[in-house]
Amino acid sequence: MVVAKPGLDGHDRGAKVVARALRDAGMEVIYTGLHQTPEQIVETAIQEDADAVGLSVLSGAHMTLFRRVLDLLGERGAGDIVVFGGGIIPDADIPELSQMGVAKIFTPGATTQAIVEWVRANVTQPVG
Repeated sequence: MVVAKPGLDGHDRGAKVVARALRDAGMEVIYTGLHQTPEQIVETAIQEDADAVGLSVLSGAHMTLFRRVLDLLGERGAGDIVVFGGGIIPDADIPELSQMGVAKIFTPGATTQAIVEWVRANVTQPVG
């Protein structure tokens, strides 16, 4: 899975906490770092054969950034990669994000346990 910080947002503590929680839960996680373009994120996801991309957006550009990542994944034949995310995203925008193909949005206050459980249930395949 790829955890990414698209755009100009410079705050990545939450993304790092989520990436570590997923890694501690036994998942392979690549954190791309700050200031990634949607193109860079999609390229990483494809190169790493990721099952999911988790985007952390605090900048207010979530509608544009999620749409661009989804569009690029589709253009590259990787539309089966699950896209989820979190950050400062108004509740009113979540239905539209869902309609465009974002599988889940975690808003402030979501626990790492809830995120790990959702990923296990919706992304990763059980082992054994």
